[in-house]
Amino acid sequence: MGANASNYPHSCSPRVGGNSQAQQTFIGTSSYSQQGYGCESKLYSLDHGHEKPQDKKKRTSGLATLKKKFIKRRKSNRSADHAKQMRELLSGWDVRDVNALVEEYEGTSALKELSLQASLARPEARTLQKDMADLYEYKYCTDVDLIFQETCFPVHRAILAARCPFFKTLLSSSPEYGAEIVMDINTAGIDMPMFSALLHYLYTGEFGMEDSRFQNVDILVQLSEEFGTPNSLDVDMRGLFDYMCYYDVVLSFSSDSELVEAFGGNQNCLDEELKAHKAIISARSPFFRNLLQRRIRTGEEITDRTLRTPTRIILDESIIPKKYAKVILHCMYTDAVDLSVLHCSPSVGSLSEVQALVAGKPSMTRAEEAMELYHIALFLEFNMLAQEKTVVSSPTFATELPHSSLVLHS
Repeated sequence: MGANASNYPHSCSPRVGGNSQAQQTFIGTSSYSQQGYGCESKLYSLDHGHEKPQDKKKRTSGLATLKKKFIKRRKSNRSADHAKQMRELLSGWDVRDVNALVEEYEGTSALKELSLQASLARPEARTLQKDMADLYEYKYCTDVDLIFQETCFPVHRAILAARCPFFKTLLSSSPEYGAEIVMDINTAGIDMPMFSALLHYLYTGEFGMEDSRFQNVDILVQLSEEFGTPNSLDVDMRGLFDYMCYYDVVLSFSSDSELVEAFGGNQNCLDEELKAHKAIISARSPFFRNLLQRRIRTGEEITDRTLRTPTRIILDESIIPKKYAKVILHCMYTDAVDLSVLHCSPSVGSLSEVQALVAGKPSMTRAEEAMELYHIALFLEFNMLAQEKTVVSSPTFATELPHSSLVLHS
Protein backbone atom coordinates (compact mmCIF):
# COMPACT_ATOMS: atom_id res chain seq x y z
CA MET A 1 0.00 0.00 0.00
CA GLY A 2 1.25 3.45 -0.72
CA ALA A 3 0.67 6.78 -2.39
CA ASN A 4 2.81 9.03 -4.53
CA ALA A 5 3.12 12.07 -2.25
CA SER A 6 5.13 14.03 -4.82
CA ASN A 7 2.15 14.05 -7.18
CA TYR A 8 -0.29 15.05 -4.42
CA PRO A 9 1.72 17.06 -1.95
CA HIS A 10 -1.26 18.51 -0.02
CA SER A 11 -3.86 15.81 -0.39
CA CYS A 12 -5.60 13.90 2.31
CA SER A 13 -7.28 10.78 0.93
CA PRO A 14 -8.50 7.55 2.50
CA ARG A 15 -7.35 4.28 1.03
CA VAL A 16 -8.84 0.90 1.77
CA GLY A 17 -6.68 -2.17 1.58
CA GLY A 18 -7.62 -5.76 0.93
CA ASN A 19 -8.35 -6.42 4.59
CA SER A 20 -11.77 -4.90 5.31
CA GLN A 21 -11.21 -4.94 9.09
CA ALA A 22 -8.22 -2.60 8.98
CA GLN A 23 -8.71 0.91 7.67
CA GLN A 24 -5.82 3.39 7.42
CA THR A 25 -5.67 7.04 6.62
CA PHE A 26 -2.65 8.45 4.82
CA ILE A 27 -1.92 12.15 5.15
CA GLY A 28 0.53 13.60 2.68
CA THR A 29 2.54 16.63 3.86
CA SER A 30 5.54 18.45 2.55
CA SER A 31 8.32 20.42 4.19
CA TYR A 32 10.84 22.78 2.65
CA SER A 33 14.52 22.03 2.70
CA GLN A 34 16.68 24.81 4.14
CA GLN A 35 19.25 24.68 1.32
CA GLY A 36 17.51 23.80 -1.93
CA TYR A 37 13.95 24.76 -0.98
CA GLY A 38 12.96 21.42 -2.38
CA CYS A 39 9.81 19.58 -1.52
CA GLU A 40 10.44 16.59 0.72
CA SER A 41 7.38 14.42 1.12
CA LYS A 42 6.52 12.55 4.28
CA LEU A 43 3.79 10.05 5.06
CA TYR A 44 2.16 9.61 8.42
CA SER A 45 0.03 6.55 9.04
CA LEU A 46 -2.62 6.60 11.78
CA ASP A 47 -4.03 3.13 12.28
CA HIS A 48 -7.37 3.66 14.03
CA GLY A 49 -8.25 0.00 14.11
CA HIS A 50 -5.21 -1.20 16.08
CA GLU A 51 -4.42 1.94 18.16
CA LYS A 52 -3.25 1.08 21.67
CA PRO A 53 -5.10 2.62 24.67
CA GLN A 54 -1.91 4.12 26.14
CA ASP A 55 -1.06 5.78 22.79
CA LYS A 56 -4.55 7.27 22.53
CA LYS A 57 -4.34 8.57 26.13
CA LYS A 58 -0.93 10.09 25.47
CA ARG A 59 -2.11 11.79 22.29
CA THR A 60 -5.22 13.21 24.11
CA SER A 61 -3.20 14.51 27.05
CA GLY A 62 -0.76 16.17 24.68
CA LEU A 63 -3.56 18.02 22.88
CA ALA A 64 -5.09 19.08 26.20
CA THR A 65 -1.76 20.48 27.37
CA LEU A 66 -1.36 22.39 24.13
CA LYS A 67 -4.89 23.78 24.47
CA LYS A 68 -4.20 24.96 28.01
CA LYS A 69 -1.08 26.77 26.84
CA PHE A 70 -3.01 28.58 24.12
CA ILE A 71 -5.76 29.59 26.59
CA LYS A 72 -3.23 30.84 29.12
CA ARG A 73 -1.42 32.84 26.47
CA ARG A 74 -4.69 34.32 25.21
CA LYS A 75 -5.73 35.36 28.73
CA SER A 76 -2.36 36.96 29.45
CA ASN A 77 -2.62 38.97 26.27
CA ARG A 78 -6.16 40.22 27.00
CA SER A 79 -5.76 41.32 30.63
CA ALA A 80 -2.98 42.78 32.69
CA ASP A 81 -1.33 40.83 35.46
CA HIS A 82 -2.92 42.63 38.42
CA ALA A 83 -1.28 40.34 40.96
CA LYS A 84 2.17 41.19 39.60
CA GLN A 85 1.40 44.89 39.65
CA MET A 86 0.14 44.67 43.23
CA ARG A 87 3.26 42.79 44.31
CA GLU A 88 5.45 45.46 42.74
CA LEU A 89 3.46 48.20 44.46
CA LEU A 90 3.60 46.60 47.91
CA SER A 91 7.18 45.32 47.69
CA GLY A 92 8.53 48.25 49.70
CA TRP A 93 5.59 48.65 52.09
CA ASP A 94 5.56 47.92 55.80
CA VAL A 95 3.31 45.09 56.99
CA ARG A 96 1.15 47.51 59.00
CA ASP A 97 0.56 49.63 55.90
CA VAL A 98 -0.49 46.56 53.93
CA ASN A 99 -2.92 45.55 56.70
CA ALA A 100 -4.36 49.07 56.70
CA LEU A 101 -4.89 48.89 52.94
CA VAL A 102 -6.63 45.52 53.24
CA GLU A 103 -8.93 46.88 55.96
CA GLU A 104 -9.72 49.87 53.74
CA TYR A 105 -10.69 47.60 50.84
CA GLU A 106 -12.83 45.43 53.11
CA GLY A 107 -14.58 48.46 54.59
CA THR A 108 -15.23 49.93 51.15
CA SER A 109 -16.68 46.64 49.93
CA ALA A 110 -18.97 46.36 52.97
CA LEU A 111 -20.08 49.98 52.58
CA LYS A 112 -20.87 49.42 48.90
CA GLU A 113 -23.01 46.41 49.76
CA LEU A 114 -24.74 48.37 52.54
CA SER A 115 -25.43 51.23 50.12
CA LEU A 116 -26.98 48.83 47.61
CA GLN A 117 -29.21 47.15 50.21
CA ALA A 118 -30.35 50.50 51.63
CA SER A 119 -31.16 51.84 48.15
CA LEU A 120 -33.30 48.77 47.45
CA ALA A 121 -35.09 48.99 50.80
CA ARG A 122 -36.22 52.62 50.74
CA PRO A 123 -38.59 54.37 48.32
CA GLU A 124 -37.16 56.41 45.50
CA ALA A 125 -36.62 60.07 46.37
CA ARG A 126 -38.52 62.63 44.35
CA THR A 127 -36.31 64.58 41.98
CA LEU A 128 -36.43 68.26 41.14
CA GLN A 129 -38.09 67.49 37.82
CA LYS A 130 -40.91 65.49 39.43
CA ASP A 131 -41.54 68.14 42.08
CA MET A 132 -41.60 70.85 39.43
CA ALA A 133 -44.16 68.82 37.46
CA ASP A 134 -46.38 68.64 40.58
CA LEU A 135 -45.84 72.35 41.14
CA TYR A 136 -47.22 73.13 37.69
CA GLU A 137 -50.12 70.69 38.10
CA TYR A 138 -51.26 71.67 41.62
CA LYS A 139 -50.40 75.41 41.41
CA TYR A 140 -48.77 75.93 44.81
CA CYS A 141 -48.21 79.61 45.68
CA THR A 142 -48.82 81.04 42.19
CA ASP A 143 -48.41 84.80 41.82
CA VAL A 144 -49.44 85.65 38.23
CA ASP A 145 -52.16 84.49 35.81
CA LEU A 146 -51.64 84.02 32.07
CA ILE A 147 -54.78 84.29 29.92
CA PHE A 148 -54.66 82.38 26.65
CA GLN A 149 -57.71 81.68 24.50
CA GLU A 150 -59.99 82.65 27.40
CA THR A 151 -58.31 80.11 29.69
CA CYS A 152 -56.45 81.08 32.87
CA PHE A 153 -53.05 79.51 33.59
CA PRO A 154 -51.81 80.30 37.16
CA VAL A 155 -48.01 80.28 37.07
CA HIS A 156 -44.94 81.40 39.01
CA ARG A 157 -43.23 84.58 37.92
CA ALA A 158 -39.72 83.66 39.10
CA ILE A 159 -39.65 80.29 37.31
CA LEU A 160 -40.87 81.55 33.95
CA ALA A 161 -38.54 84.57 34.09
CA ALA A 162 -35.56 82.32 34.86
CA ARG A 163 -36.41 79.82 32.14
CA CYS A 164 -37.59 81.98 29.21
CA PRO A 165 -36.36 85.38 27.89
CA PHE A 166 -39.80 86.06 26.41
CA PHE A 167 -41.56 85.73 29.77
CA LYS A 168 -38.79 87.61 31.56
CA THR A 169 -39.52 90.67 29.42
CA LEU A 170 -43.28 90.19 29.52
CA LEU A 171 -43.54 89.75 33.32
CA SER A 172 -41.29 92.72 34.09
CA SER A 173 -44.00 95.02 32.69
CA SER A 174 -46.55 93.71 35.25
CA PRO A 175 -44.72 93.39 38.57
CA GLU A 176 -47.78 93.43 40.86
CA TYR A 177 -48.95 90.29 42.63
CA GLY A 178 -51.75 88.36 40.92
CA ALA A 179 -51.44 90.27 37.65
CA GLU A 180 -53.48 88.95 34.73
CA ILE A 181 -51.57 88.98 31.47
CA VAL A 182 -53.28 88.26 28.17
CA MET A 183 -51.03 86.18 25.91
CA ASP A 184 -50.66 87.11 22.27
CA ILE A 185 -48.60 84.45 20.48
CA ASN A 186 -47.53 85.03 16.90
CA THR A 187 -46.59 81.42 16.14
CA ALA A 188 -49.39 79.84 14.10
CA GLY A 189 -51.03 76.62 15.19
CA ILE A 190 -50.64 77.06 18.97
CA ASP A 191 -53.83 76.01 20.76
CA MET A 192 -54.60 75.65 24.47
CA PRO A 193 -53.18 72.09 24.96
CA MET A 194 -50.01 73.02 23.14
CA PHE A 195 -49.60 76.21 25.21
CA SER A 196 -50.05 74.16 28.38
CA ALA A 197 -47.41 71.71 27.13
CA LEU A 198 -45.08 74.65 26.48
CA LEU A 199 -45.49 75.84 30.08
CA HIS A 200 -44.96 72.27 31.30
CA TYR A 201 -41.69 72.21 29.36
CA LEU A 202 -40.51 75.39 31.07
CA TYR A 203 -41.20 73.82 34.47
CA THR A 204 -39.75 70.37 33.85
CA GLY A 205 -37.69 70.32 30.66
CA GLU A 206 -40.21 67.96 29.05
CA PHE A 207 -43.38 68.68 27.07
CA GLY A 208 -45.43 66.19 29.06
CA MET A 209 -47.66 65.14 26.15
CA GLU A 210 -47.40 63.23 22.90
CA ASP A 211 -48.23 65.57 20.05
CA SER A 212 -47.03 65.15 16.49
CA ARG A 213 -46.77 68.90 16.18
CA PHE A 214 -43.78 68.85 18.53
CA GLN A 215 -42.03 66.73 15.93
CA ASN A 216 -42.53 69.48 13.37
CA VAL A 217 -39.21 71.27 13.03
CA ASP A 218 -40.82 74.39 11.57
CA ILE A 219 -43.06 74.90 14.63
CA LEU A 220 -40.17 74.33 17.03
CA VAL A 221 -38.04 76.85 15.15
CA GLN A 222 -40.84 79.43 15.27
CA LEU A 223 -41.33 78.85 19.02
CA SER A 224 -37.59 79.24 19.66
CA GLU A 225 -37.54 82.45 17.67
CA GLU A 226 -40.48 83.92 19.61
CA PHE A 227 -39.82 82.56 23.12
CA GLY A 228 -36.08 81.95 22.99
CA THR A 229 -34.24 78.71 23.67
CA PRO A 230 -33.98 77.92 27.41
CA ASN A 231 -31.00 76.29 29.02
CA SER A 232 -31.29 72.95 30.76
CA LEU A 233 -33.47 72.90 33.86
CA ASP A 234 -30.46 72.35 36.14
CA VAL A 235 -28.61 75.38 34.77
CA ASP A 236 -31.58 77.75 35.03
CA MET A 237 -32.50 76.58 38.53
CA ARG A 238 -28.92 77.09 39.66
CA GLY A 239 -29.07 80.63 38.25
CA LEU A 240 -32.34 81.20 40.11
CA PHE A 241 -30.66 80.09 43.34
CA ASP A 242 -27.60 82.30 42.80
CA TYR A 243 -29.45 85.53 41.94
CA MET A 244 -32.82 85.01 43.70
CA CYS A 245 -34.78 87.14 41.24
CA TYR A 246 -38.39 87.75 42.31
CA TYR A 247 -37.82 86.14 45.72
CA ASP A 248 -40.95 86.25 47.90
CA VAL A 249 -39.92 84.63 51.20
CA VAL A 250 -37.07 85.05 53.68
CA LEU A 251 -35.91 82.51 56.23
CA SER A 252 -34.88 83.92 59.63
CA PHE A 253 -33.45 82.10 62.62
CA SER A 254 -33.94 82.64 66.31
CA SER A 255 -33.15 80.79 69.52
CA ASP A 256 -36.34 82.12 71.15
CA SER A 257 -38.99 79.41 70.76
CA GLU A 258 -41.84 81.75 71.75
CA LEU A 259 -40.77 84.19 69.05
CA VAL A 260 -40.73 81.40 66.51
CA GLU A 261 -44.17 80.23 67.53
CA ALA A 262 -45.61 83.74 67.19
CA PHE A 263 -43.86 84.46 63.86
CA GLY A 264 -43.01 87.97 64.91
CA GLY A 265 -41.07 89.98 67.46
CA ASN A 266 -38.06 92.23 67.64
CA GLN A 267 -35.89 92.17 64.54
CA ASN A 268 -32.79 92.51 66.74
CA CYS A 269 -33.45 88.99 67.97
CA LEU A 270 -33.26 87.59 64.48
CA ASP A 271 -30.10 86.37 62.81
CA GLU A 272 -29.11 86.48 59.17
CA GLU A 273 -31.94 86.06 56.66
CA LEU A 274 -31.88 83.89 53.55
CA LYS A 275 -33.95 84.63 50.46
CA ALA A 276 -35.98 81.95 48.67
CA HIS A 277 -39.08 81.34 46.56
CA LYS A 278 -42.32 80.00 47.98
CA ALA A 279 -42.91 77.93 44.88
CA ILE A 280 -39.64 76.02 45.26
CA ILE A 281 -39.68 75.37 49.02
CA SER A 282 -43.37 74.36 48.95
CA ALA A 283 -42.77 72.00 46.00
CA ARG A 284 -39.75 70.31 47.61
CA SER A 285 -40.83 70.15 51.27
CA PRO A 286 -44.29 69.24 52.63
CA PHE A 287 -43.26 70.95 55.88
CA PHE A 288 -42.88 74.34 54.19
CA ARG A 289 -45.93 73.72 51.99
CA ASN A 290 -48.18 73.10 55.01
CA LEU A 291 -46.69 76.10 56.78
CA LEU A 292 -47.43 78.45 53.87
CA GLN A 293 -50.94 77.05 53.39
CA ARG A 294 -51.67 77.65 57.07
CA ARG A 295 -50.61 81.27 56.67
CA ILE A 296 -53.05 81.62 53.77
CA ARG A 297 -55.89 80.18 55.84
CA THR A 298 -55.18 82.51 58.76
CA GLY A 299 -55.01 85.58 56.55
CA GLU A 300 -51.36 86.38 57.25
CA GLU A 301 -50.49 85.95 53.60
CA ILE A 302 -52.97 88.67 52.60
CA THR A 303 -51.16 91.17 54.81
CA ASP A 304 -47.83 90.43 53.12
CA ARG A 305 -49.40 90.81 49.69
CA THR A 306 -51.03 94.10 50.61
CA LEU A 307 -47.79 95.53 51.95
CA ARG A 308 -45.84 93.97 49.06
CA THR A 309 -43.31 92.52 51.45
CA PRO A 310 -41.81 89.03 51.29
CA THR A 311 -43.16 86.46 53.70
CA ARG A 312 -40.92 85.93 56.72
CA ILE A 313 -40.55 82.43 58.14
CA ILE A 314 -38.77 82.29 61.49
CA LEU A 315 -37.15 78.96 62.30
CA ASP A 316 -35.98 77.66 65.66
CA GLU A 317 -32.24 77.30 65.39
CA SER A 318 -32.16 74.59 68.03
CA ILE A 319 -34.05 72.41 65.52
CA ILE A 320 -32.71 73.74 62.21
CA PRO A 321 -29.27 75.34 62.74
CA LYS A 322 -28.68 78.37 60.58
CA LYS A 323 -25.42 77.02 59.14
CA TYR A 324 -27.33 74.26 57.32
CA ALA A 325 -29.95 76.55 55.78
CA LYS A 326 -27.93 77.37 52.67
CA VAL A 327 -27.09 73.69 52.12
CA ILE A 328 -30.80 72.85 52.32
CA LEU A 329 -31.81 75.59 49.90
CA HIS A 330 -29.01 74.66 47.52
CA CYS A 331 -30.31 71.07 47.43
CA MET A 332 -33.89 72.25 46.85
CA TYR A 333 -32.84 74.18 43.77
CA THR A 334 -30.20 71.77 42.38
CA ASP A 335 -30.77 68.25 43.83
CA ALA A 336 -27.14 68.31 45.05
CA VAL A 337 -25.78 68.35 48.60
CA ASP A 338 -22.56 70.32 48.97
CA LEU A 339 -21.17 70.53 52.50
CA SER A 340 -18.45 72.91 51.34
CA VAL A 341 -21.12 75.62 51.58
CA LEU A 342 -20.90 75.24 55.37
CA HIS A 343 -17.34 76.50 55.42
CA CYS A 344 -17.51 79.29 52.88
CA SER A 345 -18.14 81.93 55.57
CA PRO A 346 -16.04 81.23 58.68
CA SER A 347 -17.53 84.24 60.48
CA VAL A 348 -21.07 82.86 60.29
CA GLY A 349 -21.84 80.78 63.38
CA SER A 350 -24.86 79.05 64.79
CA LEU A 351 -26.33 78.27 68.18
CA SER A 352 -25.11 74.67 68.08
CA GLU A 353 -21.55 75.81 67.31
CA VAL A 354 -21.58 78.27 70.22
CA GLN A 355 -22.90 75.60 72.58
CA ALA A 356 -20.18 73.21 71.43
CA LEU A 357 -17.47 75.82 72.05
CA VAL A 358 -18.82 76.62 75.53
CA ALA A 359 -18.92 72.94 76.42
CA GLY A 360 -15.38 72.48 75.16
CA LYS A 361 -16.37 70.00 72.47
CA PRO A 362 -14.26 69.73 69.31
CA SER A 363 -15.63 70.95 66.01
CA MET A 364 -17.88 68.57 64.10
CA THR A 365 -16.44 66.29 61.45
CA ARG A 366 -17.84 66.16 57.92
CA ALA A 367 -19.56 62.86 58.67
CA GLU A 368 -21.21 64.29 61.81
CA GLU A 369 -22.42 67.28 59.82
CA ALA A 370 -23.86 64.95 57.19
CA MET A 371 -25.73 62.95 59.82
CA GLU A 372 -27.15 66.09 61.46
CA LEU A 373 -28.23 67.27 58.04
CA TYR A 374 -29.97 63.94 57.53
CA HIS A 375 -32.10 64.44 60.65
CA ILE A 376 -33.04 67.93 59.50
CA ALA A 377 -34.09 66.47 56.14
CA LEU A 378 -36.41 64.03 57.91
CA PHE A 379 -37.95 66.89 59.88
CA LEU A 380 -38.54 68.88 56.69
CA GLU A 381 -39.78 65.74 54.86
CA PHE A 382 -37.24 66.47 52.16
CA ASN A 383 -36.27 62.97 51.00
CA MET A 384 -33.86 64.06 48.30
CA LEU A 385 -31.67 65.73 50.92
CA ALA A 386 -31.77 62.61 53.10
CA GLN A 387 -30.88 60.19 50.31
CA GLU A 388 -28.61 62.26 48.08
CA LYS A 389 -24.86 61.66 48.09
CA THR A 390 -23.07 64.30 50.10
CA VAL A 391 -20.16 66.03 48.38
CA VAL A 392 -17.45 67.42 50.62
CA SER A 393 -14.81 69.67 49.16
CA SER A 394 -12.20 71.91 50.74
CA PRO A 395 -8.63 73.04 49.88
CA THR A 396 -7.16 70.17 51.90
CA PHE A 397 -9.90 67.56 51.81
CA ALA A 398 -11.99 66.36 48.90
CA THR A 399 -14.05 63.19 48.91
CA GLU A 400 -17.57 61.90 48.54
CA LEU A 401 -19.40 60.60 51.57
CA PRO A 402 -21.85 57.75 51.07
CA HIS A 403 -25.58 58.34 51.44
CA SER A 404 -25.97 60.03 54.80
CA SER A 405 -29.09 58.00 55.55
CA LEU A 406 -27.39 54.63 55.24
CA VAL A 407 -26.20 54.37 58.81
CA LEU A 408 -29.71 54.76 60.16
CA HIS A 409 -31.36 52.27 57.81
CA SER A 410 -31.71 48.68 58.91
